[in-house]
Amino acid sequence: MEWTDEAIILGASAFGEGAAVAEAMTAAYGRRRGLVHGGRSARRRAALEPGTVVRATWRSRLSEQLGSLRCEVMTTVAAATLADAGRLAALRSACSLASMMLPPHDPHPNCYAALRLLLDALGSRTDWLPAYARWEMGLLAEIGFGLDLTRCAAGGDDRDLAFVSPRSGRAVSRAAGQPYRDRLLPLPAFLIDTAAAATADDVRQALGLTGFFLERHAGGDDGRQPLPLARRAFAQRFSAVDGGGRR
Repeated sequence: MEWTDEAIILGASAFGEGAAVAEAMTAAYGRRRGLVHGGRSARRRAALEPGTVVRATWRSRLSEQLGSLRCEVMTTVAAATLADAGRLAALRSACSLASMMLPPHDPHPNCYAALRLLLDALGSRTDWLPAYARWEMGLLAEIGFGLDLTRCAAGGDDRDLAFVSPRSGRAVSRAAGQPYRDRLLPLPAFLIDTAAAATADDVRQALGLTGFFLERHAGGDDGRQPLPLARRAFAQRFSAVDGGGRR
């Protein structure tokens, strides 16, 4: 079996003397791992950095096998991302989440396109923090656990949604949720209103919200497992206590 497609490198690890096993995400073939011969050499190492966009050619006798992977760089990680510790942490977090949450071989073209847009936002002068939080919201929807932030689950005012139920993933209005606020997750306004500004505290709350549900579904039928270290490190930048979410 052989295919060639545009791909985003999610990560790579050493293999043997000079090879590497790289993980790439494509729109048509999903998340794939492949052996890159000479992948640890100085010339090829840059092509395997997380967030690099490559023209990937994957070959294997069977689709379930590891296969071999050849990568030709199309777009490197933007200098603005590499020079900013926060942006670089966001990049590593997004790639690690895609690696953990998306099943191998299953195509997710919408998620791939969203990750490309996030890479663009991280490399530009735009306000990338809201873009990152919305990417995690989209990832939840992509794996079948999207949050319902369109109306109040308790019959309250749909124009003043301020909380999310940790049980149902549905929004709750400020008035309806006030008596139970210690049992609800805060909902920052920018997640439902693209015109709303996002403060550092808003980002903390957004990462707590998405992180709560991502962790809940990370283990599938086997139960919870911790989110990737890169995601936890990124969230830690905004919270010294609990990441804004309640467990």
